[in-house]
Amino acid sequence: MTNLVEGQRAPEFTLKAVEGKEHSLTSMLSSGPVVAAFFKVSCPVCQFTLPFLQRLHQQFGASDAAIVGISQDSKRDTRAFNQEYGVKFLTLIDEPPYPVSNAYGLTNVPTIFLIEQDRTIKVSSMGFGKSDLEKIAAELALWKKLPPAPFFRSDEIVPAYKPG
Repeated sequence: MTNLVEGQRAPEFTLKAVEGKEHSLTSMLSSGPVVAAFFKVSCPVCQFTLPFLQRLHQQFGASDAAIVGISQDSKRDTRAFNQEYGVKFLTLIDEPPYPVSNAYGLTNVPTIFLIEQDRTIKVSSMGFGKSDLEKIAAELALWKKLPPAPFFRSDEIVPAYKPG
C-alpha cells in the first residue's frame, strides 16, 4: 500500500479530538483547505516537524484553513506531546487498528496532506520536506489572497529533507 498522492481524492473520515469532540473531514473542509499531518509521539522526525506545522497554524489556521494533527497514540500521550512541542492546533486520535492512517495508505510518519475543499490532495509529503512545507505555505497564502512570503526564517538552519 502506498501513500495517496497529489491529484487523488482524500478519503472521508471522522475522528475524536484529544478533547473528545468528533470532527469530520467534510466539516473541516467547509471552511477552507485542510492540512492533515499524521504522526506518532515517539517519532523524532515528527518531533522536528510539528513545531513548523504550528507555525503554519499561526500564519493561516486562525480562520478558514485548518491545520490538523492526526495522532497514532493515546490521548494522554498526545496531550503530553502537544504540550512539550507547543502544538496548539486541533489534534485527532486515530486509534488501533488505525482506520484513517490505513485509508490514506500511510507507510511512514510524519505524512502530511494538503487537501483542497473538493477533497483533492494538492500536496502529499512523507517525512520532513522543506520544499513541501514551503509549497503548502504558498498554497495557503494564495488561497487566502496573501502575498507570498518566505516560510522559514533566514536565521534558521533547516535541512532539505528528513526521512520519516
